[in-house]
Amino acid sequence: MSSVAQATPSTRPAIRALVTAQLATIGAFLVVLLLYLGRMAAADVGPTEMLTGAYDPKDMVPSGMSGLFYWLYAVVSVLYLVGAFLGPPLALVAVALVAREREALSRTTRVLLLAGAAGILLMLVVRFTPPLLDMHRWWLD
Repeated sequence: MSSVAQATPSTRPAIRALVTAQLATIGAFLVVLLLYLGRMAAADVGPTEMLTGAYDPKDMVPSGMSGLFYWLYAVVSVLYLVGAFLGPPLALVAVALVAREREALSRTTRVLLLAGAAGILLMLVVRFTPPLLDMHRWWLD
């Protein structure tokens, strides 16, 4: 009997949860990036003007701070903020899982886990570049 744990049907929900968490973290970052770039393009301003407070991200929520759009805004905000801290452990667990259970995982699952890990690491590197630090300050305003 092998001492290496195999991916059994009981661990499949955990793998799905890991892939979902990775994709949600990356997705929230991309949504914030698209909102930032879209708001800049729509207002025809640069990054420095975005930080003045005249282009607050909360102003983009239709119907104010109530209703369904507020909840979508809140979920994206939480995933975006937590993603900076949650991302590295998610990537580490995904790579370790693929390395440990390579034969037990399907090719699609391996690709999703590794693509999610690479996406999260890329997101973290890009997030701390000077132009996107302005985006981060704009979102936290």
